[in-house]
Amino acid sequence: MTQAAQPRFTGVFTPKLATIFAEGYGLKDLRADAVAGLTVAIVALPLSMGIAIASGVSPDRGLYSAIVGGFLVSALGGSRYQIGGPAGAFIVLVAATVALHGIDGLILATFLSGLMLTLGGFLRLGALIRYVPHAVTVGFTTAIAAVITASQLKDLFGLRLPGGEPGEFGPKVVALAQALPSTNAQALAAGVACIAIAVAVRRWRPAWPALLIGVVIATLAAALLHLDVETIGSRFGGIPSGLPMPHLPVVTLDRLWAVLPAAAAFTLLGGIESLLSATVADGMSGRQHRSNIELVAQGVGNMGAALFGGICVTGTIARTATNVRAGARGPVAGMLHSLFLLGFMMLAAPLAAYVPLAALAGMLVVVGWNMAEKAEFARLVSVSWRTAAVLLATFGLTLARDLITGIAAGCILAALFALEARFRTRRA
Repeated sequence: MTQAAQPRFTGVFTPKLATIFAEGYGLKDLRADAVAGLTVAIVALPLSMGIAIASGVSPDRGLYSAIVGGFLVSALGGSRYQIGGPAGAFIVLVAATVALHGIDGLILATFLSGLMLTLGGFLRLGALIRYVPHAVTVGFTTAIAAVITASQLKDLFGLRLPGGEPGEFGPKVVALAQALPSTNAQALAAGVACIAIAVAVRRWRPAWPALLIGVVIATLAAALLHLDVETIGSRFGGIPSGLPMPHLPVVTLDRLWAVLPAAAAFTLLGGIESLLSATVADGMSGRQHRSNIELVAQGVGNMGAALFGGICVTGTIARTATNVRAGARGPVAGMLHSLFLLGFMMLAAPLAAYVPLAALAGMLVVVGWNMAEKAEFARLVSVSWRTAAVLLATFGLTLARDLITGIAAGCILAALFALEARFRTRRA
């Protein structure tokens, strides 16, 4: 590498952690990052467990992802404020992968996705993800929000499904509707209370951790009133008080080939979601992230999470925004958020057994509602029939088939419309 080329490579692939240390990092910055990291950890604690449960795995795997993956994303990433961890957007993909390939298949797909993201970053593909049409992003995000909400209704209502819960959106809604007579009123009360408290706290005290407060109060009520509700302890036996030893499942060519489609889906969604989150942080802070090293960090974060038995990691918009608002100075806040989560896990693991699943379901219903870009969806429908077609194709096919089909259809349709518009312009 020539001397002239070296600074350019260093700039593109230098983690922001190195940048802030080069600029000068003092005790005042560390104090600010510690406060921000603690704030984000309080938000991430119930979310990480809830997302894991909704994804069809045990709650400890969500914590492993937030601790290991989140630490690596912050330490190596191209955003000063990005918070990595399990995200609601992955619930559908992770649940489908577990159903098809089991836990070992999920871990292998997550590790393979990490390799793909890392390679994509070093190939400088980060800028390409920015060209995904806005209507496609809004379409699949809103569809995922709808699927997340539907996936939580079973635990929210305490329903009993004799034939198991279908994975597809349409059959799932039908099965849930048919099971409504089995509603557990006490579970529903705990879930609705969590939702109501979270909404009220967010409205009247927006700086407080609304979701955690809702879950804690619902948990205390369920324990003190001896409610007949399913809890983390009754379904999973609680969570461990530390990280497991790193390992990977047995890797064979056949297994790699089997999980390759899932890994590709994780890679596509993870790349889009993480760079969207970094862009949101840029808009809030006036900074600019480095997209390619951010992809590399996301890849390393996923490989690290997989080694400890975790699930997919990506940049999380809500937690990243919380980090910015809490006054973070740089990536140290994200690293400390992971260490605080590890401390919570080591000290308070036995208490997690008392958390009602209905409360976590209520929390994720709030997450789904906030994720759905309702106003933007309505605006895009009215912009033009072409924009509406791209939006609705992405939304509908994501619900009816899967995320990859929805994104592919939306992007292809948008490209065809762009070519048609260019052709018309030339003829005119």
